Amino acid sequence: MVQDLERVLKAAADASRLRILRILDRGELCVCQIVEVLGLSQSTVSKHLRLLKNAGLVEEEKRGKWAFYRLAPQNRAGAPGALGLLLADSLRRERGLAADLRNLRLPRVKRLGRCCPPPPGKPVAPSRPARGVRS
Repeated sequence: MVQDLERVLKAAADASRLRILRILDRGELCVCQIVEVLGLSQSTVSKHLRLLKNAGLVEEEKRGKWAFYRLAPQNRAGAPGALGLLLADSLRRERGLAADLRNLRLPRVKRLGRCCPPPPGKPVAPSRPARGVRS
């Protein structure tokens, strides 16, 4: 129990991970969308998401080769959403994170691009061959 709580607190004790929690408070996002909003590399974002997932703060859902993340309804420390509510409340008052929330509304972030699967029922655009590769 104490180890789980320690893992949760350590995971939340990083500015980038707090930013991720803040934008996931708005809803589920694909890794590529999180990368675009935060302006961090995909490997850095994946590392932060893995720590948040291991701490039980976020949940991951695989859809094909894509991974989508959302806030976990309850963390492993046993406090149903208590830490999440505390973090969300603190982050809502943090003005420095407003740019991330503005970036969430950008068309390139909202649009499901090459990284994410299209919504159900929408045809998949044919992929272009890589440079130098003839089809």
